[in-house]
Amino acid sequence: MIIGAGGVGHVVAHKCARHNDELGDIHIVSRTGEKCREIVQSIRDKHAMKRPGVIEAHELDVMDETALAGLIARTGTRIVINVGSTFVNMSVLSACIATGAAYIDTAIHEDPLRNDEPPPWYANYEWKRKTECRQAGVTAILGAGFDPGVVNAYAALADLEYFDRMESIDIIDVNAGDHGEYFATNFDPEINFREFTTDVWSWQAGEWTRNRMFEIRKDWDLPIVGKRATYLTGHDEIHSLQHFLDVPDIRFWMGFGERYINVFNVLNNIGLLSEQPVVTAEGEEIVPLKVVKAALPDPASLAPNYEGKTCIGDLVRGIRNGEKHEIFIYNICDHQEAFDEVGSQAISYTAGVPAAAAARLIANGRWDVRRMANIEELPPRPFLKALDEMGLPTRLRDGQRDVRLSFEDDKPGRSASSQHSARTNR
Repeated sequence: MIIGAGGVGHVVAHKCARHNDELGDIHIVSRTGEKCREIVQSIRDKHAMKRPGVIEAHELDVMDETALAGLIARTGTRIVINVGSTFVNMSVLSACIATGAAYIDTAIHEDPLRNDEPPPWYANYEWKRKTECRQAGVTAILGAGFDPGVVNAYAALADLEYFDRMESIDIIDVNAGDHGEYFATNFDPEINFREFTTDVWSWQAGEWTRNRMFEIRKDWDLPIVGKRATYLTGHDEIHSLQHFLDVPDIRFWMGFGERYINVFNVLNNIGLLSEQPVVTAEGEEIVPLKVVKAALPDPASLAPNYEGKTCIGDLVRGIRNGEKHEIFIYNICDHQEAFDEVGSQAISYTAGVPAAAAARLIANGRWDVRRMANIEELPPRPFLKALDEMGLPTRLRDGQRDVRLSFEDDKPGRSASSQHSARTNR
């Protein structure tokens, strides 16, 4: 069952359809039934089903936990992929715990009335339900998108196979594409803007450090996309990586163009990005952020004209064999290639493919751990191998060497088994 019928849900549904021999019946659920039906039709138009099978659309408000649990039970769903709004995470998780279905999401839960949660964010909602998941024997995989998600697996791989001790992880996310619009967001504007309207939290020198958004800039010379400006940003994966990996410095850098920054600052400074309601002169109560969202292009509409590539990866520094060492583990995704394959742009593609890969690993038992887990707690190689098969290959820049990594043997590298056991038991 796929919760959410936006751009990411579209990709997840297409990728699950291509692996329905492993995943079985597919059910797409959203408050907007028409969007679900459009995804079903797009899968049929592209003949994306690997074999004949069930694919159905359902209109439902997933905040109604009882109704959702009933739908999960009636459809016989055993894996739920939640790519709806982050506001629904706890409701969907509750329905999964009630029915015993496995749960997958791609981002941390958010309270729509709060935008000032203290770090670590996972401890505010998800991690409070670890005992429930373990007692119910429910597999709950958190943050199985790209960032969070794949970048967490990159960090785990670096920990297991490339370093004796990691000293810093810089996660770099650059979209070097062009959608042709003057101003637009690549995913839900309401969620996008909320990321950047509060203080930036990073993990530095072994403690939480607070900065202002767009306060700290760093330019990187990246593979394929070249030199790009990025800004220190708070992000989901820092909040689990700092907990599970013994690394003193973990930062997230996101690329922004000058136009985005200028428009964002104007909207924010005049209060149009506030989630708190205001009353108009006519007596109507409105939420400014929702008005801005309604005025901007639908992120899904950007896909046909999107050109260029994304570059997302982990720059990891540390000690190997007694010497300083640095690697960059990353992926390059092409907007046009993503559209040609599934009808979505690369931002949705990079977020959706990993969630479908995680579902495959639960279905085949590799990640069916019967407890709550973040990606870095799980063996990275099966995940990265599945991603390679599904269109998101992993590359490694190590000094002068830049290669596509192979996970065909699906076996951990040096001392990986003992290191992984030590980390997951920490």
